[in-house]
Amino acid sequence: MKDLALAALDSVTGPGVSYADARAVEIRGREITTKNGRAGHVSSSESAGIGIRVLASGCWGFAATDDLSKAGIQTAGALALRIAHASAEARKGDVSLAPEEKVEATWASPCRIDPFLISVDRNLDALLAVDQEIRRQPGVSLAETSMVFERRRQVFASTLGSVIDQTRYASGAGFSALSYKDGDIQKRSYPNSFGGQYQLKGYELVEELRLLENAPRVAEEAVALHQADQCPEGEFDLILDSSQLGLQIHESIGHPIELDRVLGSEANYAGMSFLTVEHLGHLRYGSDIVNVVCDARLEHGPGLGTFAFDDEGVPAQGSDVIRNGIFMGFMTSRETAAAVGRKRSNGCMRADGWERLPLIRMTNVSLEPGAQSLEEVFGADHGIYMETNRSWSIDDKRYNFQFGCEIGWEIRHGKRVRMLKNPSYSGITTEFWNRCAAIAGPEHWTLWGVPNCGKGQPEQVMGTGHGASPARFRNIRIGSAYGA
Repeated sequence: MKDLALAALDSVTGPGVSYADARAVEIRGREITTKNGRAGHVSSSESAGIGIRVLASGCWGFAATDDLSKAGIQTAGALALRIAHASAEARKGDVSLAPEEKVEATWASPCRIDPFLISVDRNLDALLAVDQEIRRQPGVSLAETSMVFERRRQVFASTLGSVIDQTRYASGAGFSALSYKDGDIQKRSYPNSFGGQYQLKGYELVEELRLLENAPRVAEEAVALHQADQCPEGEFDLILDSSQLGLQIHESIGHPIELDRVLGSEANYAGMSFLTVEHLGHLRYGSDIVNVVCDARLEHGPGLGTFAFDDEGVPAQGSDVIRNGIFMGFMTSRETAAAVGRKRSNGCMRADGWERLPLIRMTNVSLEPGAQSLEEVFGADHGIYMETNRSWSIDDKRYNFQFGCEIGWEIRHGKRVRMLKNPSYSGITTEFWNRCAAIAGPEHWTLWGVPNCGKGQPEQVMGTGHGASPARFRNIRIGSAYGA
């Protein structure tokens, strides 16, 4: 693969080219699902190709190919050059890149059990056992389970002289139980909705999740929700579990801090951002206890946003997004760093495959643990606790939002007193985070994986990570998303 990446560079190196890079990528995937005692979807996939990016005449050109012959690579390189020169006819200004050093490195994410050495039959047996356990609960109408695995190797080479070989293993697994009764559907998912939990690990993640052990409880809750009271409407203290808080971070912090949205170059897919460059260092984004980081380093955890180098060859970094409630940083690229007074990119450029151009993407955007105990977080006189996302909606500036969860609990004087169905809450991003009153400590912190974050046109689907502990927010609008 190194030879292929270097051959791609050779195809575009010449007069008028100020910079170029190439990514040779091999991806292997496996997905297994079951539905009510039967295999649902069983597939394996392999993909290989090269993406070539060139900066010529002050503009970018990009082309990609899965024809890895010498002629195929040269054809793609020539196309990338033509696109760059053609783009120059309409340019408003020359692209300028923040400096980077030459890097030669090889890196692989930790993987204790290679998931591709586990047979598909063994995957299916494990999922069908969970499926059977879910359906033991009377009243369950549908049981669904899934496992997803990916191995991605990428060799990056650039005209700076960098050659970076990275291999990442990602795994995901989970299940859901649905119960239909009297025209109403209730659902409980484990360990999270949208397929479960995803991390940069091997098959060991599946073993850690203890799917079979948790199946009876989750199935029982799905059925019990039919008898639960409707979530009340009004203003209450809101307590969110860490998985729901992870999605809240994703939508109301992660997307707004993507600098291409702020600068207007990302607008067609999911909108722009309420933030402006002038907000940097001044906007009170949250209360004093809110501290959020953007961190792609392995020491932050095995998140889907963890790597050693981004797709511009920039090393993984950890940087402040919000510190003591004040907005401190955007996610940048080599091209956009100067727009916010940075001398260097903080390494957030990624593409979802060899055939796509790198974009600014979330790495691991996480809320740091707080100083409160779990008892203090739940210490509301009257509050609502919500678990597991069911739905979300947010405007194209990432400011006004509404979220629904699968299950809620009424809290009285720190104790759960009754189960609630169809819970939801809404708010305005900065108002919501400024009402954060308590965050549980590091022993309750989990790094959640979001495998399906979409951005760009054509759409790129990327995995991101979000760490959080359960937290409490004061006087939040509760209810109204779902009818009684």
